[in-house]
Amino acid sequence: MKTFALIGAAGFIAPRHLKAIKETGNTLVAAFDKFDSVGIMDSYFPDTHFFTEFERFDRHIDKLRREGNPVDFVSICSPNYLHDAHIRFGLRNFADVICEKPLVLNPWNIDALLEIEREYGKKVYNILQLRLHPSIIALKQRIESDTSNKIYDLDLTYIASRGNWYNASWKGDVSKSGGIATNIGVHFFDMLTWIFGKPKQNMVHLHQENKAAGYLELEKAKVRWFLSTDYETLPKYIKLANKRTFRSMVLEGEEIEFSDGFTDLHTQSYEQILLGNGFGLSEAYPSIEIVHDIRNARISPIMGEECHPFLKNINKVSNVN
Repeated sequence: MKTFALIGAAGFIAPRHLKAIKETGNTLVAAFDKFDSVGIMDSYFPDTHFFTEFERFDRHIDKLRREGNPVDFVSICSPNYLHDAHIRFGLRNFADVICEKPLVLNPWNIDALLEIEREYGKKVYNILQLRLHPSIIALKQRIESDTSNKIYDLDLTYIASRGNWYNASWKGDVSKSGGIATNIGVHFFDMLTWIFGKPKQNMVHLHQENKAAGYLELEKAKVRWFLSTDYETLPKYIKLANKRTFRSMVLEGEEIEFSDGFTDLHTQSYEQILLGNGFGLSEAYPSIEIVHDIRNARISPIMGEECHPFLKNINKVSNVN
């Protein structure tokens, strides 16, 4: 049985990590969050030592290590801009690290973490759950079996509408979240590079607080993408169905269905990590580089076939129906 510490216990994604630690037969010995709304822990690990001050959490983890009972893993669910520092904390305590997406905000952060990994002899693993989704695995196998050197056309659309709280939180601060492409899109860009290869061209047609769109050319695909947290950008039939999320991936006119099971892959991720098969720093690099480039790109003119369908023939994205 492995021992875990959790940073970010009050966050939205933390319950999936608590569930994964429990379901893989391990235990949580310590948790930290500056917010104390963590009653969910009673459903999993009620005896866990919980801290609202990082200094006390740090002291507790250090004490365990000095007493000969170091934690085996530090799981990180904190805000994006803190991931780098919290990963370093875990490595310096001689623990392997499991970190939510995005691993870090900038590609050079990964370069530095690779050096710290080597220094302490521990590993950093990123939750890239789409790589474990059966539909995505089947698509990867399908593309790999195609020997025609075909360049595929693909439209990716993800709208996860959020309320007014979103922009008022750290998620609405680009310096903390990395912006919309980083915060809600990084795992899709990871999936695309995993299946279709390295990026050759990265153009941004729209980059606003709550929505972004662009054109990404990969080794085996030309991708038109659209990301949004703006409810008004949802297709009308989705609104009429009282839904707030729209996820679509269309390959050569064929809808690739991967909605089911999208949020239930953390336990499988933990199982693979515990077997030594998790996705490390190098695997995370391409998607982090893509979203960094999107964040810092100049807006390109919208050109014909490079334009995502949601941007065609409209003056404002907020008018999409």
